[in-house]
Amino acid sequence: PVLFRDDEDTFKILIATDIHLGYLEKDPVRGNDTFVTLNEILDHAQNKEVDFILLGGDLFHENKPSRKTVHSCLESLRKYCMGDRPVQFEILSDQAVNFHYSKFPWVNYQDENLNISIPIFSIHGNHDDPTGADALCALDILSCAGLLNHFGRSTSVEKIDISPILLRKGRTKIALYGLGAIPDERLYRMFVNKQVTMLRPKEDEDSWFNLFVIHQNRSKHGATNYIPEQFLDDFINLVVWGHEHECKIAPSQNEQQRFYVSQPGSSVVTSLSPGEAVKKHIGLLHVKGKKMKMQKIALETVRTFHMEDIVLADHPDLFNPDNPKVTQAIQAFCMEKVELMLDKAERERLGNPRQPEKPLIRLRVDYTGGFEPFSVHRFSQKYVDRVANPKDIIHFFRHREQKEKDDSDLNFGKLVSRPASEGMTLRVEDLVKQYFQTAEKKVQLSLLTERGMGEAVQEFVDKEEKDAIEELVKFQLEKTQRFLKERRTDAEEEKIDEEVRKFRESRKKNTEEEDEEVREAMTRARAHRSEDTVLVAASSDEELMDTGMKGTGDSDDGLPATLSRGSGRARGRARGARGQNSTARGSSRRGRGSTSQETATSSRTYKPVSVPAKNMSVMDGRPSVCP
Repeated sequence: PVLFRDDEDTFKILIATDIHLGYLEKDPVRGNDTFVTLNEILDHAQNKEVDFILLGGDLFHENKPSRKTVHSCLESLRKYCMGDRPVQFEILSDQAVNFHYSKFPWVNYQDENLNISIPIFSIHGNHDDPTGADALCALDILSCAGLLNHFGRSTSVEKIDISPILLRKGRTKIALYGLGAIPDERLYRMFVNKQVTMLRPKEDEDSWFNLFVIHQNRSKHGATNYIPEQFLDDFINLVVWGHEHECKIAPSQNEQQRFYVSQPGSSVVTSLSPGEAVKKHIGLLHVKGKKMKMQKIALETVRTFHMEDIVLADHPDLFNPDNPKVTQAIQAFCMEKVELMLDKAERERLGNPRQPEKPLIRLRVDYTGGFEPFSVHRFSQKYVDRVANPKDIIHFFRHREQKEKDDSDLNFGKLVSRPASEGMTLRVEDLVKQYFQTAEKKVQLSLLTERGMGEAVQEFVDKEEKDAIEELVKFQLEKTQRFLKERRTDAEEEKIDEEVRKFRESRKKNTEEEDEEVREAMTRARAHRSEDTVLVAASSDEELMDTGMKGTGDSDDGLPATLSRGSGRARGRARGARGQNSTARGSSRRGRGSTSQETATSSRTYKPVSVPAKNMSVMDGRPSVCP
C-alpha cells in the first residue's frame, strides 16, 4: 500500500529469531543448515535495504559455541552488514544506559572505526545467555567486535527496569524494548510482585511506536513456567516473541491488552515435533508513525520436514494384534507412508532448487491395543541415502492408560510415557525435584532444598560450572550453622535435626531468599573458577620461564606482553584508506552523545569471597546433603 512506500518516515526492520547457529554442526548431512539459512536471512536484509535487523534470541544453539560456529557467524556478519550504505535513523536515548555493560556503550554504526551498513539489535536467549565469572555470552563477542548490538540484558533478581532504545527516522519514532531470557518461574514471580518496570520516554510518550522483544515460554508448560501475555504493559504496540519455534509470524491481537504479538519461530528444525513442521518464515516489518505492516518472507534454504501420525487401532481391517504376521504388515504400511511423504517432499523441492536435497521425515506410530513395534534400526537402513534423519524416522508410542483407582494394584508396565522430544522438554531442575519427591526417606535432603539443588545441578550440566554444587552445599551449610549458633541449640542430635528441618522449611517458603542464596553460591563458583584459572596461568608462566622456552610452545599464553601485542603494521594505512567515506556517512551518526570514555572503561568489581574450611560440619550432626 501507498502508506508503506519507502520514504524518509518509514522504518524497514527485518525480524527473525531462534536461528540456533551450530545446531548439529557435526552431522555430515545437516551440519551446515543453520549457516546457510543465516546467509539467506542476511541476504534478504541486504536486498530489501532494511534499516536494521532485530533478532529475538538464541542466535547460537550452544552456550559456548564452537570455533567453527563463531567463525562462520563473524564471516557472514562481516560480509552482509558492513559497507558504505548510510544508516538513515538516529538514536535519541542515552546509549550509556542502553549498553551500560559494554566497554563500548554506543551503537555500532556510530563507531568511527567501523563501517556498518546494516545494524543488528539482538537480545540473548536461553541457549546463549550470559554465564561465567564475568557473565559473558557469545553475543558479547559479536558486540565487542562491532558486528552486533546486544541489548535487553538484566542482572538483578530483585528488580528489572527495561529502558528502551529510542530510534527516530524522519517523523517516525520507535521505542525499542528488550528483555533477554530469564528463568520463567523467576520472571513470572517478578511480574506478580510488580518488580518489572518498562520505562517510557518523558516527552510525547503517546507519539512513540512501542516495540518489545522477549524470549520466554509463551505456551503454558506449568503453573508458573511461562509468561502470560496479560503480564505485559498495554501501551506496547507490537511484541516480537522469541523462544517458541512454531512460526506464527502474522501479528495477532491480544483482546485484553490490545497489543499485537508476532511469533517468528525458528529458522531451523531442532525437534521433530508438529510445531516445527510449519513452514519457516522471517518478517519484514514496516513502521510509519503508529501504523505497521508485517510482510512474511518464506525461507527457501530450510530443510523440508514432513510428519504424519498413524493409530494402528484405527485400522482393524488391516491389523489384527492376534495375527502372527501383523508386525510385517505394520512395517509394510509404514514404508508405504514414508514413500508418500518422500514423494511429497520431492515435488516441493522441484520448485525450489535452494532447498536441501534430503528431507526430514517423521512417522509417529501409536501401537496402543496389543501391537508390538518392529525394529526401527533395520527399517531406517532402507532410507540412509534418501532421508536426512534415517535413525529416527519412526517413533513408536502408546497412550497412557487410565490410572486405576487402587494405587497398590497399579500396573507400571501399562504406563509408557513419550520421550521429551515428543512433548515438553525435560529440564534438569525438574528431574532433580522428581527424584527427591519419589526417593526413599533415607536419601531425602535434610539440609538443602530441592529447588536450590536443582538450580546448582542445572548450572553444572548446562553451563559447565564444575564448582556450582560444591559451593551451594558450602553456602547453605554456613547459613544453617549461623542459624543454629544464633538459636543456641543444644548439642543433641535430635534437637539439631529438628531445628535444621524447621530452618529448611522456612527457606523453602521464602523463594526470593532462596534465589538470592543460589545466585550468591553461583557467584562464588565463578569466582573460584577464575582464581583457579589465574593460578593455572601463573604456574604455566613459571614452568615456561624455568624451562627456558621463550615463546616456542603452541599457546600464546606464555609469551611476553611485548611480543604478543604485534607490530601494529598498516593501522594508519587502513584508516586513511577509508577516511574519504567518513564525511558522507553524516556526523549525526558518529556522535556518541553524553557517553564518556570513563563510562566505557569502567569495569565490574566483585567483593572478595571467603571460602570455608572443608571440614566444617553442623556440630558433627552429619546432615544428609545429597545421596
